[in-house]
Amino acid sequence: MRIAVVGGSLAGLVAATLLGRRGHEVIVLDRDDLAPAGDLEAAAATAFRAGAPQIVQLHVIRPLGRLPVREHLPDVYAGWLDAGVVEYSLAQQMPPTLADRSPRPGDDELTMLLFRRSTIDWVIRRTAAAEPRVTLCSGVRVTGLTATAGDPPRVTGVTTDAGTVEADLVLDASGRRTRIDQWLRGIGARPTEVTAAECGVAYYTRYYRLRPGATLPGSPATVVNLPMRRFMLAMFGCDHDTVGLCLVPPAEDRAFKAVRDPAAFTAVARTVPQAAAWLDAMDPETDIYPMGDLHNTLRRLVVDGTPVASGILAVGDSLCTTNPTFARGIAFALQEVIHLAEAVGEYPVEELTKVMDELTSTRIEPWFADQAAIDAARLAALRRALRRTSASAESAASGGPAGPAGPADGRVDLASLRQAAGFDPELFRAQVRLLGMLTPAEEILADPVVVRRVREILASVDPPPLPDPSDEELAAALAAR
Repeated sequence: MRIAVVGGSLAGLVAATLLGRRGHEVIVLDRDDLAPAGDLEAAAATAFRAGAPQIVQLHVIRPLGRLPVREHLPDVYAGWLDAGVVEYSLAQQMPPTLADRSPRPGDDELTMLLFRRSTIDWVIRRTAAAEPRVTLCSGVRVTGLTATAGDPPRVTGVTTDAGTVEADLVLDASGRRTRIDQWLRGIGARPTEVTAAECGVAYYTRYYRLRPGATLPGSPATVVNLPMRRFMLAMFGCDHDTVGLCLVPPAEDRAFKAVRDPAAFTAVARTVPQAAAWLDAMDPETDIYPMGDLHNTLRRLVVDGTPVASGILAVGDSLCTTNPTFARGIAFALQEVIHLAEAVGEYPVEELTKVMDELTSTRIEPWFADQAAIDAARLAALRRALRRTSASAESAASGGPAGPAGPADGRVDLASLRQAAGFDPELFRAQVRLLGMLTPAEEILADPVVVRRVREILASVDPPPLPDPSDEELAAALAAR
């Protein structure tokens, strides 16, 4: 089978590699240069692309994405480790408040991967470029589809600014700014069905390098996520002694646009003691990378039970995007393309759209809905903090913003689970399985044993307060120049 992949994204190149190894002829088309950089640091220096601003933001690979790559692409997994990608074990993830740190069967499944996105992309570009049945075509812009008439139309290839490329199957891996609906209209097909929910946040990210000889406040393999009253701070250890630091305020909080300035970015980060300790041990490597206009989106190519077209599929961010805070996107993409590669050998092209839509319904849609609900609650709290006046005192007294109504009887919410997990090894593993997308959120949050234990712990233990700066401290930091 001849397959055209639109977009040399991570999802596109992993799909191309898997399909090429299964004997298909694959051509990858991208308007950017797909040639691998000479080395890792050159890849990092040239990673930013205006069309894919997420590439330079913080990333991890959750267990849902790590495990299938280790099984189906062991050479890629080994290449990632050789390139410096860090395996962040469950033992390393455990907080100091957890007294029982003894291992349990299955703990290996809960390992995450830490890295700069440019590092894993560099490895997969080199892998795809070496595949004999995969052709990488740089500097080519896809302009539409070709198709034979029918109900639905049958896609037969793509048009580009360099000519037509015929294909038995087209994969749209062009990302969150895909033009798939425009292409479908061009062949007389119905558009896809897109469900969207706002994330409502903006990202400001900077990378640092650990200073040689500096005393570190913790392990270089570290993950910090602190949701505070006005913003969230995230800090991830990456490969080769690099550390990513990210500030995530509400997109509508215009005061935070000041953190595009390095002085303000650093001052705001220093209002958080955990970040301040690390900033004393590392030096900036990059400028500050902003990213906005974020939405949770889920695209369906089967509408009212019928494919909008046959011979075309969407993968990666073309299919689904979620709030990057929970680092679900890469895991979704890797899961999708591995199942896709298996399905291509098992089903006729005309059936693939429905087969992959079923995967979307069972494996992706529940997590999409979960993320949309989490974002709605968190965004409501951030907006209350942003416009709060007299309620500021109430927030300070309670140790954080007043959240939405509590969960219904018989379940707990994720925030409560995360607070209690620091004091119970089984709850901690349940939290990691949920965040790693190995067990459905509702299955954990409504588990009677989990509910009872969370409530017992929160009734008997005072979780440590978040290091939340006051409005006055934050205003002074945002004014730094």
